[in-house]
Amino acid sequence: MIGDCADIVELKPKKFGDGRGFFSEVYNRTELAEAGFAFDFIQDNHSLSRDKGTVRGLHFQVPPFAQTKLVRVVKGAIFDVAVDIRTGSPTYGRHASIIISAQTWNQVLIPVGFAHGFCTLEPDTEVLYKVDAAYSPQHDRGLLWNDPALAIEWPVEPDIAVLSDKDRNHPTLSQLPASFQ
Repeated sequence: MIGDCADIVELKPKKFGDGRGFFSEVYNRTELAEAGFAFDFIQDNHSLSRDKGTVRGLHFQVPPFAQTKLVRVVKGAIFDVAVDIRTGSPTYGRHASIIISAQTWNQVLIPVGFAHGFCTLEPDTEVLYKVDAAYSPQHDRGLLWNDPALAIEWPVEPDIAVLSDKDRNHPTLSQLPASFQ
């Protein structure tokens, strides 16, 4: 559990090192299922953000293409955020945030019903994430990253954040249609 959102879970895979480097099993479907997290991940995504202060998100897909995500960083570091957008949830509109980095080798599991985004803390940051539904442009949605109602303390000022035009123009939480119950 991270912050107020009990459904957001930090995972810390074991990392075994020696003179050659390291080995780490970063995903084990059986172990996750035994811990109560049974997902059928079908796609891996990899992003590179060249500039520190790049914000990606807050993104989600609506049913039937809603996605659970398992997010990790292989180079650099991010301030990762998940916002509960499940109407009727006791934590609706609240967010969980965590720093994920290649150095700490942690991951975060974000279930369906959360908008997800991150801000890079280092240049040339690379993020890998697994999803359990394919990308569908028709079901792709977003939430305004700096909506004051969310009270997210981003590590970058809005006037210097590097964003896509799409991410600058997402609706606020109060404008967001209910997609998850």
